[in-house]
Amino acid sequence: MNNCSKTFIYLIVIALAIASVYAFVSYMNPKKDEVALSTVIEQVKNQEVSKILVSGNNLEISLKNGKKEFSAKEDSVSLTEYGIKPTDVQIDVKNGESATLWISLVTGILPILLIAGFIWFIFRSAQSGNNRALSFGKIQMRFLNGKGKKKTTFKDVAGLKEPKNELEEIVEFLKNPGKFRKLGAEIPKGVLLLGPPGVGKTLLAKAVAGEANVPFFSISASEFVEMFVGVGASRVRDLFDKAKKNSPSIVFVDELDAVGRQRGTGLGGSHDEREQTLNQILVEMDGFDTDTNVIVMAATNRPDVLDPALLRPGRFDRRVILDLPDVKEREAILKIHSRNKPLAEDVNFEDIAKITPGFSGADIENLMNEAAILAAQKDKSKIYQDDIERSIEKVMLGPERRSHMMSKNEKEITAYHEAGHAVVAHILPNADPVHKISLVSRGMALGYTLKLPAEDRKIHSKSQFSDELASLLGGRAAEELIFNEMTTGAQNDLREATKLARKMIKQFGMSNSLGPVTYGENEELVFLGRELGEHKNYSEETASKIDHAVLNIITAAEERAKKVLSKHKSELKKVTDKLLKDETINKKEFEAIFIKRNVKKPN
Repeated sequence: MNNCSKTFIYLIVIALAIASVYAFVSYMNPKKDEVALSTVIEQVKNQEVSKILVSGNNLEISLKNGKKEFSAKEDSVSLTEYGIKPTDVQIDVKNGESATLWISLVTGILPILLIAGFIWFIFRSAQSGNNRALSFGKIQMRFLNGKGKKKTTFKDVAGLKEPKNELEEIVEFLKNPGKFRKLGAEIPKGVLLLGPPGVGKTLLAKAVAGEANVPFFSISASEFVEMFVGVGASRVRDLFDKAKKNSPSIVFVDELDAVGRQRGTGLGGSHDEREQTLNQILVEMDGFDTDTNVIVMAATNRPDVLDPALLRPGRFDRRVILDLPDVKEREAILKIHSRNKPLAEDVNFEDIAKITPGFSGADIENLMNEAAILAAQKDKSKIYQDDIERSIEKVMLGPERRSHMMSKNEKEITAYHEAGHAVVAHILPNADPVHKISLVSRGMALGYTLKLPAEDRKIHSKSQFSDELASLLGGRAAEELIFNEMTTGAQNDLREATKLARKMIKQFGMSNSLGPVTYGENEELVFLGRELGEHKNYSEETASKIDHAVLNIITAAEERAKKVLSKHKSELKKVTDKLLKDETINKKEFEAIFIKRNVKKPN
């Protein structure tokens, strides 16, 4: 059908082009020496004409002196009626219809062809619209054949040792299902991958399909839901039908919480369609035949909002937890994302892994890409350690804003502010070590103090939080100590300190006055904002105590910061002077200031 339509359009275009060319040529090349018919009659009477060639209504006159002239007569009127007789001059008649026949055909048939083509186009559009309407419930998924040359395997997934061990059962079942069925074992029908964004949930699902050499159907859960009721359920049926036809296979549903949220939380409207889609997923997962060999894998970072029916045995009863990589895993991930990048000899993955705690696999991939971009901007042939370290700051804090100019007074205040953060963090024993201090603006910050933990932590103590609060308020304390003035530079510090203090009291039970009790339950409300999503399970009197406890914790932290800075005012001044001079202080330069003054960080 498409080839016919293209041929028809080409024919119309060619016909229009021919007619246009003929009209253009006729217009640009008019007949020369065209004379009036009365002149021709007069020339015949004077015996100046040797021959007249008649072609339709056009006359070509050949004079006895060798010249040629052109004229025209009336339609259906012979030359004898004008008094020109064959005895007076030689008259030849030429059939002119053959010369203009194709022009007549084009001009006569072209309008008909255009009208017919227009009608045909309307009917074809209506037909294709019906076809699209019929295929509206079909799913548009991404299909990967696990038997291809370029496939993802467990070798392409660094770290995640325990999740890969759990998923090896799935791979073994897809390769050899009879081994399990002989003993009456049934492999889990659903595998739910849980973890924060960027840890490799989708990559791990692809690796399972690659290891098992089976087809891999990938789709986002949001693609099921449309504004039309019933479309999502139809697409679910279509997805599972295709998976069963290609079994053994893997169906991977990304961001399952888009359709898997608890039912009954909506107030009607669009949520009815989402719940119908969820119901169809539940039916399809519970209705598999025993020999279909289709495994459903799904990923989400919000397991708390999923419907309980999804998590019961027989559906997503196998849960695989993916966590942020530790230092060894980060080192392995760095090596994977550096395969196709030329690295200099000074690049040390172990050091980079130590200064990137909390980075996910996606963060590390972005980190190495930014390092390659920074090296290319400086016309380097290789990526150096310095490029990678600068890319860490860019990923964490944003790009440099060297065009942002500060006045002398603002620069001095900012220098003391950042030096205050750094000095307090260095003196207090449980604060994270200072990695770098800079007056170069990044993101929305005028300056920054980059602190990185010395090791990965899973548990945080109250003393660590207390030192962290004092370090956050060190900038504000330095401003008050030196300038006897408060500025807006501590706005973000106060916000983060207040947030941390509230968590200490309400979630971690670290308040002596309020006791080991958690206050408030987070509930996700569908139509209300995030700030209104907390269920208040305590009285107004307790709320007042919480506010006082938060104020006391922050005030105590500020007093600790002021005491530290008052005691080490000379070091504060030394760090500030160097910062104003060089704009940037690295870890070795910063610690050297305290070593010279014989000031050591307490254990």
